[in-house]
Amino acid sequence: MLEIIRIHNELLGTYGDRGNADVLQFRAGLRRIKSRITDISYLDPLPRSGDIYLLGGAEDAAQLLSLTALRKGSILARAANKGAVVLAICAGFQLLGNTYKTRDEEFEGLGLLDVSTAPGDKRLVGDIAVKSPLFLEPLTGFENHSSVTTLGTEATPFATVISGNGNGIAGIDGAMDKNVFGTYLHGPVLARNPEFADLLLERALGTAISPVDDELASRYASWRRGLI
Repeated sequence: MLEIIRIHNELLGTYGDRGNADVLQFRAGLRRIKSRITDISYLDPLPRSGDIYLLGGAEDAAQLLSLTALRKGSILARAANKGAVVLAICAGFQLLGNTYKTRDEEFEGLGLLDVSTAPGDKRLVGDIAVKSPLFLEPLTGFENHSSVTTLGTEATPFATVISGNGNGIAGIDGAMDKNVFGTYLHGPVLARNPEFADLLLERALGTAISPVDDELASRYASWRRGLI
């Protein structure tokens, strides 16, 4: 049974990123792979048993509540070190870094990615398209943030920006390290880019998965890319 952990949706669910879990479960089901979605409140301990952990976007106050809860026991970092897949969007991506700054204070992050985030000069809102070395086709999404995320020497960019802003610096979006992925793409990103969902399933299962005929998802992804 593939376990998909949706982390703190009441805090990290501002921009519909909860849908990433549903896309993963649906595409697993197309291949007769049994899965379950486990929703974890910030008041609950994070399970160690997850195969895929998902974090979404949030405003500052909710983001910091989530960070405080996730520090307990370093469970997410331990799961990632054992090979679990982590996908973190926007605020969730920022939490995975080394430090996260607000206008008033600096906080230590979870340290899963060698990145640091600080406030920027303007809000970055709108459609975004990126090209990741993991995929043949561009990925599309929607961004809404005002932060700038800088990569350290141990971080690899998730993608280069075709249009939009991404990390707000150097024309890149996100970061990745082994099975940990961070990006600023909302959408939800896995609904707009089904091949990304399939990659996460393969990483979680540790094996290649068969192609499926999901015509509606493929048509939608192609339509969004046609707008680039």
